[in-house]
Parts: sequence; C-alpha cells; structure tokens
Amino acid sequence: MEKKVNYVNQLTSLCEEYNKILLVNADNVSSLQFQEVRIALRGKAVILMGKKTLMKKGFVKITEKNPKLKALIPYLKGNTGLVFTSDDVNSIRDVIVENKKGANAKQGAISPCKVVIPHQNTGMEPTKTSFFQALNIPTKITKGSVEITQDVVILEEGQKVGSSEATLLKLLNIRPFEYGLRVFKVYDDGEIYDAEVLDLTDDNMRSFFMAGVNNVASVSLQTGIPTEASIPHSIANSFKNLLSVAATTAITFKEAEEVKEFLKDPTKFAVAAAPSESKKEEAVVEESEEESEEDMLGALF
Repeated sequence: MEKKVNYVNQLTSLCEEYNKILLVNADNVSSLQFQEVRIALRGKAVILMGKKTLMKKGFVKITEKNPKLKALIPYLKGNTGLVFTSDDVNSIRDVIVENKKGANAKQGAISPCKVVIPHQNTGMEPTKTSFFQALNIPTKITKGSVEITQDVVILEEGQKVGSSEATLLKLLNIRPFEYGLRVFKVYDDGEIYDAEVLDLTDDNMRSFFMAGVNNVASVSLQTGIPTEASIPHSIANSFKNLLSVAATTAITFKEAEEVKEFLKDPTKFAVAAAPSESKKEEAVVEESEEESEEDMLGALF
C-alpha cells in the first residue's frame, strides 16, 4: 500500500513540475536499454513506468486539479511509459530514438519490418540445402558450401516469425530487428498530438498552406465567388482579356502599346546577335530570332 501511495505522489509531483509528456511504447525493451536511456536523458527528462491501473488511478486524482491531463488516460494501456520534460520535445524524442538495439528474430514475434536475406555464400555444408528449399530460397553449391543465389524476402512487415525463419536468421548471424522506446503521443501543456507531427518542417508547413490556398483559389474561380486567394488570378485574367481586345481593335492604353508595337513589327524585339566565335553560338541566336509571336507575348506579360 505504501508503494502505491509513493508512486501516486511521484506521478503527481512530476505532472506539476513538467508541462510536456511523451508517451512511449516499451515492447521488447530490456532493462539495460532502459538504464541507458535514463542516463542519456539525465537532467533533461524523467522516465516513469508502472502498472496501468495504478497509473490511471493516479491521473484520475491529478485531474481534479489539472483537468487537461485527463486526455492522457485513454492512451495508458499496454506497455506504455511516460517521459516527463520541459525541454524541446524534438531533442528528447531524438535521444530516445537513437537508443535502439539490434535483436534476433524470435519465434512467434511480429516482424516490425521487411527482412531480406542477401545473396551470399553461407559457409554451410551441402547437407543444409533441404533446409533452404523448405523456405523456397534458391541455392547452389559453391566450393563445398551452400550459396544463396539471389536476395530473398523472408519476412514481411507484420508477419509472424516462424521457427524456420528464426533458426535460419540465427544461423546466418542476421539480427534484423531493432527495439527501443517508441514515442507515439506527445502531451504539450494541454494539447495532445501524434508523434509524427514532430517530423514536420517549416517547408512541409509552407507546402501544406500553399496547397490549401491553391484549392481555395480554384474553387473561387470556378464558382465566381471572389476571395483573397482568387482576386490576383481574376485581375490577371481580366488584364489578359483587355490585352486581347486592344490587340485586335483600335482601342489602346499604356500597357497595350508594346503589344501593338510587337504585332506591327516583331523583328524589333529580336535578340541582337552578339559577335560569336563559333557556329554553335550563331545557331542559338537564330533560334531566339525565330520565336513565335505567342512565345514573345508570354515573355512580355
């Protein structure tokens, strides 16, 4: 009972001291890895693990004073831990991600990634050929040992590891999996969001914003409803229409005079040929002189 009270008090104290919490999944993480991560985060963050029922009870008590923390309760399930910090969450997440360890593929485990056995000479004796055949792995005998003749996908992401796959990977000394704490949610002063948000850059945000502006402009132009996004396009299109009218009638205005002048004598706007030292440069000048009227108009406006 005393341990439970102390745990809840510790949880309460951490929630009061720090305003940012990273929720991490600790599946397949060894105690040694935990120790290494704690050392790496010392002075920057505090990791707290515990039974989920006790953790939820603690948060229920804490939310009486800080209701914002109630949003975390639904995510307290499975092998979940809490990382408390007041530092930049990106830097804390980077430290956590860097502390991963390679691991063997154990029978019954779910593969977190695609596993490929590369083309190689295994060094195994020919009697092991049937073992590879059972897994549909093409082989041949080279210098008295079994050689895998091509790269083979032995496990797909999400596939359950069988005894044959686990044994073969161990014999080939391949440790295909990496395990470590995985950040999946971030709580930041009352707001909770997916950890993938931390990967967004200023360029990503800018491109998302511009895509939205373009969509608004397209809808506005099609429906005829003016918006700040569509007005520049509407003005540009209207100006093009005015130029078209001026080009085919006697109507003129300042901006249309150059277009009219070009239509009267396009040669005035041809690029002057500079003294050249080779026939190749002369050919480039000739190409520029042969630009169509449509291309020249596009360059002018």
